[in-house]
Amino acid sequence: MGKIIAIANQKGGVGKTTTAINLSAALADRGRKVLLIDIDPQGNTTSGLGVDKNSLENTVYELLLDDCSVMEAVQRSVIPGIDLIGSNINLSAAEIELIGINRKEYILRDALDYLREDYDYLFLDCPPSLNLLTVNAMTAADSVLVPIQCEYYALEGLSQLIHTINLVRERLNPRLDVEGIVFTMFDARTNLSAQVVENVRTHVQQHVYETVIPRSVRLAEAPGYGESVISYDPRSAGALAYRALAEEVDTRCQTMKEQSGMV
Repeated sequence: MGKIIAIANQKGGVGKTTTAINLSAALADRGRKVLLIDIDPQGNTTSGLGVDKNSLENTVYELLLDDCSVMEAVQRSVIPGIDLIGSNINLSAAEIELIGINRKEYILRDALDYLREDYDYLFLDCPPSLNLLTVNAMTAADSVLVPIQCEYYALEGLSQLIHTINLVRERLNPRLDVEGIVFTMFDARTNLSAQVVENVRTHVQQHVYETVIPRSVRLAEAPGYGESVISYDPRSAGALAYRALAEEVDTRCQTMKEQSGMV
């Protein structure tokens, strides 16, 4: 049964979409079957995979409003090994349109239950806010992966995010856990990046990945070509880092499955 992981942080510009695309691509390159769900109305994950977000007939928006089935929303093999449920600006109206709908926090969970057996990993790329869309993602997810930028304010908002995760666990999704924290935009030329990493590792009780994602021109360029950095420049520092992160994530998930008797 596939693992559902929400990629979330209410701070913008921390590398959520970059991580969603490139971690998915690196796992697919390892032979894993991945479904990527774009929960952000900006639709950057959708366009970053080379899909014209404005031409999609069925997106997360239609899925949430029950205007299409989850099978109709899936775009098959947008890149090898990765299927996509895309989004566009229409999704920004979903929160208002869902007012008064019973069990609105469970819509994604109920839809994705039909697909869990078809994939090894299902990633939910969340918007940079703690709104109903993010709550839907966390209610559907088994765990939350948190990208943190290597900057002075790295820990700002992290406690609020952990608080939200705890609330969702208590009230909506008892199985929800923190998958781990991954550092992004690491600049080896500055002492600040190393200090931030050391500070978080020292003070945060959650799992922190050993892999650190560097600042990389190739990571920034790849979405403009509708590609992951794994295919755009396989030997770049960004591609190597996301391959290493994928190995960490995959190994840890398989170990936890074996320990729980799921394998």
